[in-house]
Amino acid sequence: MGFFDYFRRRQPIRDSRALADFIDRNAAFLIQKAIYEYSRARAGHYSKVLFKEPSFHKAVEQSRWRAFPLGLAMVAEAAEGILRTHSGGDARREFDALVEIVLSVFDRYPVPEALSKEDWQALRADLERRLRFINLHPVKRALDIPEPYATLYFDLMPIHEKLRGRDFETTHNYLKVTLCNIHDELTKRLDVPALRAQPEFGALAVT
Repeated sequence: MGFFDYFRRRQPIRDSRALADFIDRNAAFLIQKAIYEYSRARAGHYSKVLFKEPSFHKAVEQSRWRAFPLGLAMVAEAAEGILRTHSGGDARREFDALVEIVLSVFDRYPVPEALSKEDWQALRADLERRLRFINLHPVKRALDIPEPYATLYFDLMPIHEKLRGRDFETTHNYLKVTLCNIHDELTKRLDVPALRAQPEFGALAVT
């Protein structure tokens, strides 16, 4: 990305591919940023040395890939809430289409070297299970979406639990603030009528 790309207006999200790319990029950012920054903060002056250690690198890789499905679920719930608040479509079909989009993002990635095939398959199954629960409750504020994921995410940090201190609330707040920002961007960029006109959404704007 060039310097002037930062000043260009981001394009509206009008189709499934664009929505999948948005979910992919923002789920990865949501998850990875805190893992790296938290690890550096806890390591302090030794962070450069620590990040060069093969064993720690493996631990980071395990953490970010195990946490990635949690990021996908959180960003997917933000997207689902936006779609649900714009009434006028076939809610069931929209939801099923969104679930398939999110699972297709997961399937973009081969089994990570840090995980076994069985672990990766289990993470996918768990992601699908979480996605299926999203529309069983009223739409949440973006601020509240991380609540059931925060402890799971914090427990995946590649720092021994005895060295984590009282950092859970800081991590939880990071998830809340970042997801609010992601929700705001998606609200501005998501072209709901255009998305609903896509075949996988059933061309729902047509009666």
